[in-house]
Amino acid sequence: MKNKPNSQFRTQRYFHAVIFLLFLFLLSFYLLSYNAATFAAVPVTPVVALALQRQKNVTHWPVTPKNRNLAVSGTTKKAFEVRIMKFFEGNASDSSCGLRFFMTWNSAHKSLGEREMFAINSLFNFHPDGCLIIASTSLDSRIGDKILKPFLSKGLKVAAIAPDFDFLFRKTPALAWYKRLIQGNVNSGDVPLGQNLSNLIRLGLLYRFGGVYLDTDVIILKSFKGLKNVIGAQTSDRVTGNWTRLNNAVMIFDPGHPLLFEFIREFARTFDGNKWGYNGPYLVSRVARRNLNNYNFTVLPPAVFYPVDWRKIHSLFEGPKSLRHSKWVIDKIKELRSKSFALHLWNKQSRVFEIENGSIIHELMMNTDLSQNFSVDIGS
Repeated sequence: MKNKPNSQFRTQRYFHAVIFLLFLFLLSFYLLSYNAATFAAVPVTPVVALALQRQKNVTHWPVTPKNRNLAVSGTTKKAFEVRIMKFFEGNASDSSCGLRFFMTWNSAHKSLGEREMFAINSLFNFHPDGCLIIASTSLDSRIGDKILKPFLSKGLKVAAIAPDFDFLFRKTPALAWYKRLIQGNVNSGDVPLGQNLSNLIRLGLLYRFGGVYLDTDVIILKSFKGLKNVIGAQTSDRVTGNWTRLNNAVMIFDPGHPLLFEFIREFARTFDGNKWGYNGPYLVSRVARRNLNNYNFTVLPPAVFYPVDWRKIHSLFEGPKSLRHSKWVIDKIKELRSKSFALHLWNKQSRVFEIENGSIIHELMMNTDLSQNFSVDIGS
C-alpha cells in the first residue's frame, strides 16, 4: 500500500510529460506551417531575398517568375525593342531628335522628386530637340505618364520604358551573368541590387543605341552637342593633372563602341555586390586605364562633369551668410557656366540638404522655369 502513492505520482509525471511533448510537437508544426505560408505570401523581391538569405544563412535566393521586380523585366524583348525604335524613329521623322538621352530609375515612382525633375528640365533647357528615355519599370505606367506630363504637354520627347535585359545584353557576357542572377546563382551582396543593375543597364542602353547617359542627379549647364565618345574624370592628380578616377554618371558613346563592350564584360566577369562603387565608377576606371591606347575615347577633366567634389557639395546648397560669401556664390556660378557642361549633385550626400535662398542651386533653379512648371518649393 505504501508504493501506491509513488506509483500514482510516476503515472502523473509520465502523463504530463506526454502532454508536454505533444504540445511541443503541435507548436512546432504550427510554426513551420506559419513560416511556410508567410514566406509564400511575401514577394521575393531582391530586398526580401537578401533578408531571407541572412535569416536562413544561405548564399543565394532565386528570383521566381511570380516575383519579378528589379531583376526581371516586365516587358518582352519584342515590345521593348519596338517601343524604343518607334520612339526614336517617330521623333526622327521630322529631324527633331537632336540627341538621344538615357536615364535609369529603379525606385518607386513616388520617389521621383523635385531634384530629379530639375535634372530632366535642365536637359531639355539646353536640348529642346533631344529625346529622353528613362529605363524604369515603376515609371512605365499610367502614374509615370502623369509624372512626366509636364514635359509631354510642352511637346518635349520623353518616355519611360521598362528595360528588357535579354535584349540589352544579347551577344554580350552580361546575358549569362543575368541568367545566373535570376536563377539564384549570383550573390547580390549588401549593395542594393537596383544600384548595380543601373550600372549595367546604362552600359547596355549605350551599347545598343548610342547617345548620352545621365544620372538623375546631374544638372545640365550647357549643350552636349559636339561631345563624342567621352567619359568624365571624377578626380585628378594635383601635380600632373592626370585623372585618377572616372565616374559613370555621365557617358557619351556611339552604339557598339568597343569600350562599352569591355565595360560590360568586366561587369560580368568581376561582379562584386559587397563593394560600393566596384561595379560602377571603379569598374570604368580600371577598364579605361587598361585600354587608354586601344580604343578611340576621351577622358574629360573633372571640371566638365564633376566640378564640385562630393565632400564639398553642401556648399552649393547654402545661402550667402555675408557679402564675401555672396561674392563667392556669384563667382562660382560664373565659373560653373563657363567651364562645366554638367553638375553632379551627389544625391547620396546632398539629399539631406535643404536648398537655401540665394544658394548656387537656388540660383540655377531660378534661371529655369522649373518652379512654374512643377510647383517646386525652391526656397523663400
